Order: sequence, then structure tokens, then C-alpha cells
Amino acid sequence: MRPQRPIGQKASQSLAQLLRQAKIRADFQRVQCLWLRASLGLHHQEVAQAVGWSASHVKRVWSEYFEQGEKALLRPGRGGRRRQNLTLSEKEALLGGFLSAATEGGVLVVDEVRAAYEQRLGRTVPKSTLYRMLARHGWRKITPRARHPRNDPAQAKAFKKNCAPSSPRKSRAKAG
Repeated sequence: MRPQRPIGQKASQSLAQLLRQAKIRADFQRVQCLWLRASLGLHHQEVAQAVGWSASHVKRVWSEYFEQGEKALLRPGRGGRRRQNLTLSEKEALLGGFLSAATEGGVLVVDEVRAAYEQRLGRTVPKSTLYRMLARHGWRKITPRARHPRNDPAQAKAFKKNCAPSSPRKSRAKAG
């Protein structure tokens, strides 16, 4: 077995600094793999046991570090908009024309927005995609009820006929 590649004192100090900068657990463990080797001289199996990874993964982290340097240790997050159809600015531009009509008291018709969206994309999209997009941008469906669900016109007419105009109530004096 060949001897391990040495990690210098300067690199060991920068690894200690990176340990403090790591914000994600995976980044911390990646830096810790190298720090344990540099500061304590541990073997890959001992580092794997300390970090909770497999020995092959620890050796892979070491290899990446020696090839790429410190940028291999602190990686960018995994978040992002991987499945977006349009960017946020493109969506805001698309909805901008409909926003001006809505502020003037107009009604937003989702089919019109869908047609513009599909024209921009060049393919069809489900209606649910539009409703979710509108919800993310603060739009909501507000429609007034035409009438109450339990409205009975005959009962209302009978109430109007039989109802006498109300007279003001006289205050009663307490009998004492």
C-alpha cells in the first residue's frame, strides 16, 4: 500500500476555517473527512467510521479535493427551479397585461391567460398549471354569488306581504 499524499500545515488551517464556514451537514462532513486526515492522520476506514460514511466515499472525497481543491468541498445547494416553463420575470411580464385589465375592474378569464401562456411556450399545458401559477403570484378566484343557495322567491314574497312595518319600541318602566 502506497503512503498517503500529505496535506500541508497551511491547507490544514484552511480546512479548519472551512469547518466553521460549512452550513450544510454534507459540506461539513466532506470537510471533516479531510480535516481528520490532515490533523489526526487517520486512515480512510477510521475517517469513514467517524463521519458515518463508507470508506470508498471518503476516498472519493479525498480524490476530489486533490483534483479540484477547496471548491470540491463546499458545494452549491440542490435547490432551484429545474422544471420551470418560464422564468419569474417572463411570468410577471405575461401577467402584466392581464393585471392592467384587472385593476380597471375587468374579469380575468383563465382561458385567455392559458392561450397566451401556451403561445409563449409553443405547446399546450394543463389548466392546473395556470391556476397554480396565478396562485403563486397572488391571484385568487373571487366571484360574487348570484343568489343565496337556499333562496326561495315564494317565501320572500310571502314575507313581504305578511310583514307589518315595525313600530318603535317603547321603553318599559320597571315595576318596583
